[in-house]
Amino acid sequence: MAYDEFLANRVRAQLEFYEENFEEKRMFGGLTFLFGGKMTVGIVKDKLAVRVISEKMEGELAKDWTSPMDFTKKPLKEFIYVAPEGVKSESDLLHYIELGLEHAKRKLK
Repeated sequence: MAYDEFLANRVRAQLEFYEENFEEKRMFGGLTFLFGGKMTVGIVKDKLAVRVISEKMEGELAKDWTSPMDFTKKPLKEFIYVAPEGVKSESDLLHYIELGLEHAKRKLK
């Protein structure tokens, strides 16, 4: 399964501004970006997959361009998909990278 290489390059460009080290890994038929071995964001086809802490899930899922990540036909806990219209700007993309990094850092505590 292919993933949106343009979106992957946009994520890579944003991650260059972080002091943290990120690792790329193929998962879910796409590409994911890990921090400390924990997934932050990924690209599955043309969607951004994002790990979100449970307290923020409801607010994020209320947005028109998000949906539960149902890769296995059952929603995965603390995962959302973001459709392309949700990451049109770099500030939109950065918002989701920050959510994913927040999730990873919490899981590493």
